[in-house]
Amino acid sequence: METIVRYHLADGVAAITLDDGKVNVFGLAMQDQLNAALDHAEADGAAVLLTGNARVFSGGFDLKVFKAGGPDVARMLTGGGGLCERLLTFPRPVVIAASGQAMAMGALMLLCADYRIGIESSARVQLNETAIGMTLPYLGVELARARLATPWRNRALVNAEALTPSQAVACGFLDEVVPVAALPDAAWARTTALAALHPEAFVATRSRVHEPLLAAMKKARLRDEEEWKRNFPFA
Repeated sequence: METIVRYHLADGVAAITLDDGKVNVFGLAMQDQLNAALDHAEADGAAVLLTGNARVFSGGFDLKVFKAGGPDVARMLTGGGGLCERLLTFPRPVVIAASGQAMAMGALMLLCADYRIGIESSARVQLNETAIGMTLPYLGVELARARLATPWRNRALVNAEALTPSQAVACGFLDEVVPVAALPDAAWARTTALAALHPEAFVATRSRVHEPLLAAMKKARLRDEEEWKRNFPFA
């Protein structure tokens, strides 16, 4: 299988890079390899720095899977929800360096990290589901309720607004934006700073903060899975 997720461990930080040579779609192969990299990071007891390629962070789910239909659609969607929950509950800090566009599932992933850094560029953050004829899953709605600023939710979720980096900070998708050349150093510095916090206290406090969200996501995933069973009967 082609390697589309790279792993590098240094100084207690697991740098995980998504790079399928295109727009880093979260198809089954990307999900499998990312989960394997997270397994590796967990075994190493490392904080995670997740980034994309020079073109994008992620363009979202693989539209080819949707077009093909069948059981892989529900597997892909369910796996995406599982990745969101995994990042929210990972036993060490998770930082995302959004090296470019973050669309759909890519934007939802931003809502699951402990800290998110974007770049000063024309890159956009967008939940584009309503623009392409899809309904945002319940799980995505719950993530947005918990992590996006209230005045921006309708614009981001319902209106599918493509947000500039500065708008993405105001909305809550990103925590800060830096020049493109500064992204690697800024992301590394933030990850090592979070990794220096007391591990048990960090995870316990984050668990308390996210407890309502995780409970809501559990219910949302059940609703989503019932809907996917109806829409994709071969699942």
